[in-house]
Amino acid sequence: MRHAVLPDVTDEEDEMSVGAMGVFDRRLLLAIDARGYGSADTARQREIQTVLPRLLSEAAEAAGLDRASWVRQPAGDSEFAVLPAGSDEQALVEPFMRRLDAGLRAHNRDRVPGARLALRAAVHFGPASEAPNGFVGPGPVEVSRILESDHLHRALAEAPDAGLAVALTAPVFTELVAQGYTNFRPEEFREVVVEKKEYRGRAWLWVPGYDVHALDLGDVNSSSGADSGSGSGSGSAAGSGEPAAPAAPAAPAAPAAPAAPAASGGDSATNNLYGTVINGNVVFGISK
Repeated sequence: MRHAVLPDVTDEEDEMSVGAMGVFDRRLLLAIDARGYGSADTARQREIQTVLPRLLSEAAEAAGLDRASWVRQPAGDSEFAVLPAGSDEQALVEPFMRRLDAGLRAHNRDRVPGARLALRAAVHFGPASEAPNGFVGPGPVEVSRILESDHLHRALAEAPDAGLAVALTAPVFTELVAQGYTNFRPEEFREVVVEKKEYRGRAWLWVPGYDVHALDLGDVNSSSGADSGSGSGSGSAAGSGEPAAPAAPAAPAAPAAPAAPAASGGDSATNNLYGTVINGNVVFGISK
């Protein structure tokens, strides 16, 4: 039996196969920051910088995630992290966030409001490739813009007793939460349109212990479940758990104009159609 001999691939050909921008990769991304850090005094800032890494490490351990393997970019009151390829999305979205919320509640217990720690978090799964000084691609930009979004900031501000507000991007919500891969109910999230700098996209917000649909987000850009295409029903009356208002009866339809005589001449029939629309169903009475 003769065996085909494959040609050797040169280094130059191998470099050409990955493209000019390097190796394309999709990664699980996490961005977190603390509320009120800029206005805090030095002692308070030091406390936040001490507590934040501990809470993140405890949440990761409880979720079965190896935080030591994350590529992290800490910045005082915030952290941007790129998780290794193949990391468990379900673990980051649910057990990690629930444990982080529990850790915050324990830390804030018996503290006056001004001394409580509150965090914002954004999760995304998207293109992010290693570069000389970090990561490049639309993924890091998207998760950063959503973390900075007015909706997420206001959600935390409008929930005074909450320690956490979370935003999920479309790939994470629609493919994970909406499909039932977590114990979250999709209606626990509220869909919003995020416009920040050059970015425009959608995000789904969750605030533990609060009905996020009842929070005043100044949501001129919030989306209703009817036109979101996600099937989640978030942002609508159905998503908030309130019954929809009954549809008002429609006015009777005006009689149709008599049909014009046939162009070929001869006998013709005129059909007058009368109908009434009732709750979306059309009922016609027909006479000739």
